[in-house]
Amino acid sequence: MDTLAQYHSISGKVVFITGGASGIGRAMVKSFVKQNAKVAFIDIDDAAAQSLISELPDANLWYRQVDVTDSHTLQQSLVDACAALGTINILVNNVANDRRQASEDVTVQDWDQCLQINLNPAFFASQVAMSFMKGEGAGSIINFSSINAIMGQPQMAGYVTAKAGLIGMTKALARDYGEHGIRVNAILPGWVATDRQLASWFTQEEQVKWMEAMALKKLVTPNDVANLALFLAADESSMITGQSIKIDGGRL
Repeated sequence: MDTLAQYHSISGKVVFITGGASGIGRAMVKSFVKQNAKVAFIDIDDAAAQSLISELPDANLWYRQVDVTDSHTLQQSLVDACAALGTINILVNNVANDRRQASEDVTVQDWDQCLQINLNPAFFASQVAMSFMKGEGAGSIINFSSINAIMGQPQMAGYVTAKAGLIGMTKALARDYGEHGIRVNAILPGWVATDRQLASWFTQEEQVKWMEAMALKKLVTPNDVANLALFLAADESSMITGQSIKIDGGRL
């Protein structure tokens, strides 16, 4: 499914996306480009990022390879993107790693690294974005949680905890930033049919079981999620903040 709506309020705006080189992030980069936005994105996978850039030769893009577990480097990348493209208007905290691991095998290092990827970057990126958005008197921050934060899933204790934390962070930052006209919302995708998921855990057998529990009997695609992100970024959602919105085909 391609982008269906054209949001004129996004045209010319600066968007910063973490984890933008593949999966949902890649779909969002392409979707915001189609809205004529200036798009900055970061990712640790440089090969995937360069492949994406080659697909968008006429886009106004800024990219840097960043390990988001380094909070200082993450924050500096936002500052540098602003210097190159202009003040950030929209921040999409998308980066994640849904590694599976039995709870009894999780070490302190494993736990800390999970939160450093799945929770901490959203706060520290938002901190910098807010400092720029505040001067504009407006902005949209979109956090990526997951329906796993509500359901719970086996062998994903750290990931589920981090994604639940993002729901709380969304509420807290919506209150903290609201007086400056900055909106903060969270997207909670169900199981999305990205290349990585289809190549690893989302087997044909798992797809059948998952769709049996869905109201809509079709897979959620990265473009479906990107379309929701566009709406939350646009002025059409100007009175929506502090919300956690599920996109799961009616799984929950």
